[in-house]
Amino acid sequence: MKIEKNTVVSVKYKLSDAQGNLIEESSEPMVYLHGGYQNTLPKIEETLDGKDNGFSTIIQVEPEDAFGEYDAALVKIEPLSRLPQPIEVGMQFEGSPDDDDEESVIFTVTEVADDKAVLDGNHPLAGIALRFDLSVIDVRAASDEEIAHGHVHGAHGHHHHHEEDDGEQGDHFRSQPLN
Repeated sequence: MKIEKNTVVSVKYKLSDAQGNLIEESSEPMVYLHGGYQNTLPKIEETLDGKDNGFSTIIQVEPEDAFGEYDAALVKIEPLSRLPQPIEVGMQFEGSPDDDDEESVIFTVTEVADDKAVLDGNHPLAGIALRFDLSVIDVRAASDEEIAHGHVHGAHGHHHHHEEDDGEQGDHFRSQPLN
């Protein structure tokens, strides 16, 4: 089956920067609903469109087509007294950059020193050209429910539990290796 709109694609990947330094290697496949549902980067979808199971390639995605350019305006220095305690590097907070009318951003604490914390609202991969080594390991037709919801259900995807299923409410994610 060819990869096209409304197919579920399973891809093993290695993510590196443009110099070949490994950032992440999938232990489980990335499984997404193909066709503009914003489940993966548009450049990945564009590259895989029309391809078959077994297709492999390496693509480079520039920052503007990935996680954007690094924006120094999204870096803030805040007094520790304005933040919950204890504060640690790596903690994240949601807030607006400077203007209350702006969309909220997730800020990551990148440094703590001298009663102040550095908060960075950039995505960790912002400003980095990314190299994806992609290998398609499965392609299948999406179910009507997956298409209606705009994402994959089941193994490696999104699963909706209903109250009568097992007493749990809300959405849960689960992953299982494909054999």
